Amino acid sequence: MQWSELFTKENEPSESQIKEFVGTALWDDLDGFLKTEYKVKPKVSYSSCAMDKGMWKGWNVKYKKSGKSLCTLYPKQGYILSLVPIGAGEMNDAELLMPLCTQYTQNLFKQQAGSGHKMMMLAFEVESEEVLRDMKNLIALRVTSR
Repeated sequence: MQWSELFTKENEPSESQIKEFVGTALWDDLDGFLKTEYKVKPKVSYSSCAMDKGMWKGWNVKYKKSGKSLCTLYPKQGYILSLVPIGAGEMNDAELLMPLCTQYTQNLFKQQAGSGHKMMMLAFEVESEEVLRDMKNLIALRVTSR
């Protein structure tokens, strides 16, 4: 059963239900990292967006620090779908970071970089520790930029 069917708009999931549905230690790693490293409290919210065949529909978990979005996590069975914003102030540092990232992350970045926008939203399918590391490094740019 899909996440949006299991937890409808009227049925907000608990942290333990989210963790159980995702079913990977990557969730605990990322959630714990964001809470510990940046002292942020996640906010569970509902999105009715139906783009990409409902991929973004349903309950998600947002992490913000000082009003700035660090990432939004969408629980998927066996992995995490995550949106990480890269603002104009982080773009140069993100470009410098790319050679140290996985090929997967480099490809995501290249696809977005050609859009001509000053800000990009990288949509990660986090299925490995290596991609999770890339995501953490990009989030660190959001926190340290002004």
